[in-house]
Amino acid sequence: MNGTDEVRGMALPLEEAADLDPLTDRIGEARCVLIGEASHGTHEFYAWRAALTRRLVEERGFSFVAVEGDWPDCWEVNRSVMLADGAPEDPQEVLDAYRRWPTWMWANLETAHFCRWLRDRNAGLPPGERAGFYGLDVYSLWESLRAIVLYLHEYHPDYLGNALEAYRCFEPYTEDPQAYARGTRLVPAGCQQEVVELLSRVRKTVSADSADPAERLNIWQNAEVSMAAERYYRAMVGGGAESWNVRDIHMADTLDRLLHFHGEGAKAVVWAHNTHIGDARATDMARDGIVNLGQLARERYGLDDVVLVGFATAYGEVVAAPRWGASMEVMSVPPPPADTLEGLLCSPETDLDHRALFVFADQPDARWLTTRLGHRAIGVVYDPIRERRNYRPSTVGDRYDALCWIARTSALQPLHMERESRGELETLPTGV
Repeated sequence: MNGTDEVRGMALPLEEAADLDPLTDRIGEARCVLIGEASHGTHEFYAWRAALTRRLVEERGFSFVAVEGDWPDCWEVNRSVMLADGAPEDPQEVLDAYRRWPTWMWANLETAHFCRWLRDRNAGLPPGERAGFYGLDVYSLWESLRAIVLYLHEYHPDYLGNALEAYRCFEPYTEDPQAYARGTRLVPAGCQQEVVELLSRVRKTVSADSADPAERLNIWQNAEVSMAAERYYRAMVGGGAESWNVRDIHMADTLDRLLHFHGEGAKAVVWAHNTHIGDARATDMARDGIVNLGQLARERYGLDDVVLVGFATAYGEVVAAPRWGASMEVMSVPPPPADTLEGLLCSPETDLDHRALFVFADQPDARWLTTRLGHRAIGVVYDPIRERRNYRPSTVGDRYDALCWIARTSALQPLHMERESRGELETLPTGV
């Protein structure tokens, strides 16, 4: 059997939420399901990821969703979906307030639809059974420092000194991570000592605090973010694997803390890019000394308790920016080269011109799963003309446990983008 025959033989329909049954069967009683995306700006990736997550929350009792987003911003979304006192009743109101670039990653209608659903579901449950929404990422250095200062000012003014020292150390950089990274060339330690002392103080304070457990989690995590973010921005100067590894190890550690916080039997859904959730050991990332969240999850929890779900597309539209910090645009995604994973899946011989689900446990030794092929990864910065550099050599059967294939995709629906020229898209899949 050649590669295209194997692909056709393994392809399962993916038209409505019920078609996810083979994947939910594969997930079984797994503790962590990491669901990817091949870009940060594709409608179908977000919609199908949300559809699978709804089923996991409703049918399998998953405890929370943790996303590739900033902790402070996502914490406000969490307060809304958990019906916390004083939190906005509409999660979209919180998402619409996101201001850190790239805002479209989470300030979009697809995420808003899911979070509204989550809040509505939680409203009918006691607090201990509600599913949360958290951020795993490391970028929110200044926001997390401010949250710590405000917390200590209100509840523990005697311990405010360490927080103010850390905040003042970063003040000259005017909340510019690049400026801080450049500054560490002259003073390599940067503000490392200040944030280490701050984390130590916060840990002692929070451990003895009788405040609400959720608020203790929030302030503890903000301290962890402050330390990891300082390390991340300092590592940016040297380039290479270190800054990436700092970020993904922080995300893995945050996932650990969230599982511990939710108690025995807790189960997590993670939303992040394929490059974070697909096992790095199945790509050329391993050659460069890079680890990622999917690899770390498998190592920490075991293969039976972790399911990794990737996404792929052939062509269509995507929201991205031409350079870091630039305005978002709707860009065209060109058809893939023939010698890539996407090229194989969209070839005329496979006849997969719509959507398909692949669950690899059904045929793990298939040639296309064990052959290293380029696999497209579109980030927040994208240049379709130079698209070939976006393909990462991957052994897809080792990188994921399942793959969702969307042949033609459409652009994400950002809350902050003018929509005069674009009609509202249906929320896929049908019936969800």
